[in-house]
Amino acid sequence: MKHTDKNCKYCHVELTKSNWYPYQESHKIHICKSCWSLQNKSRMTVNFKRVQLGNKLHPFYSVYKTEGLLAAWKAMGILKSNKKTKLEVIKKEALAMFDKIEHGEVYIITNPAWKGWVKIGMAVEAEDRCKGYQTSSPFRDYKVVYSKKFKDRRTAEAQAHKLCSAKATDQNSEWFKIKIKDAVNLIESINEEQYEKETA
Repeated sequence: MKHTDKNCKYCHVELTKSNWYPYQESHKIHICKSCWSLQNKSRMTVNFKRVQLGNKLHPFYSVYKTEGLLAAWKAMGILKSNKKTKLEVIKKEALAMFDKIEHGEVYIITNPAWKGWVKIGMAVEAEDRCKGYQTSSPFRDYKVVYSKKFKDRRTAEAQAHKLCSAKATDQNSEWFKIKIKDAVNLIESINEEQYEKETA
């Protein structure tokens, strides 16, 4: 990912008031708080002097020069697995873009392993979401049995959960023990225009 003035030069996360120190912002130092902390931790004392990772005297200088900053931080043990790698940042940014999309579908997914149970969820595209579930099944047997488009998928999903919860004989999070036909009818009954009037 290309570095811009709006992103951290190390992890490329977008710089905001919450993750960028005012001093760095005023001095145009494009490093987020997390990477700034890692950079400080990577300094070491050599011959009674504090040296940065880019200094040739630094013990991990060769790793830094040959494999890059993230590799050097990992080699030093200061970048744990829960810290953001470039790939994780890219994934997070992609998910954030999807989260900003209001429209989408409310779907019903089934799996023959849980007879009588349906999962009711929301996504920009139901089929794409179903592909994500397939990796947790060796038989790739999740199936989208129904989906309906809405202008506001989150509100529609909340309504679908509320309606199906009242009708289902059992519930576990987004999974409901309910007939598929009943779940479809309840989701079909959701009227966005009516809901907008009630909440206005």
